[in-house]
Amino acid sequence: MLAAPLPAGATGAASAPPAVRAVVPEARAAGHGQLSWFGLRAYEARLWVEPGFRQGRFEEHAFALELTYAMEFGAAQIARRSLEEMRRGGPLADADALRWEAALRMVLPDVRPGDRITGIHSPGRGALFLFNGRSIGAIEDPAFARLFFGIWLAPGTSQPRLREALLAGTAP
Repeated sequence: MLAAPLPAGATGAASAPPAVRAVVPEARAAGHGQLSWFGLRAYEARLWVEPGFRQGRFEEHAFALELTYAMEFGAAQIARRSLEEMRRGGPLADADALRWEAALRMVLPDVRPGDRITGIHSPGRGALFLFNGRSIGAIEDPAFARLFFGIWLAPGTSQPRLREALLAGTAP
């Protein structure tokens, strides 16, 4: 998979969507980019952060990561791939991986082009998920949230260019 920043001005407004502002009231756009897979655009990603957000301590902050899909993916496929990527973030017990993959399969929907899944990080609590702006569930586990959002934001991500694009407007 290849990650690339979007052209300047490609994402439009810098104001967070209402569903994001409801949970992270002071959210501001930090960065955006896209993920391509074998030359096909899989999704565009956009990061919304609160004032004072620090890249090196992302797990201590409230933020939202919005993915706008350009391809169809099944919920099981998204959950499976998420767990594969989460394992890059550090040791992951098999029991946790099984529990978290099952939770993701229950929370996440199948997606089609144009659908948006937004993950909202709640420090010390876990992750809330929105589908096209509507709440679809939560996984209340801070360890899950750290590894899940680390897919895009941790230094060991498999997509360093996308990470750089998402964190472009944030402090180290």
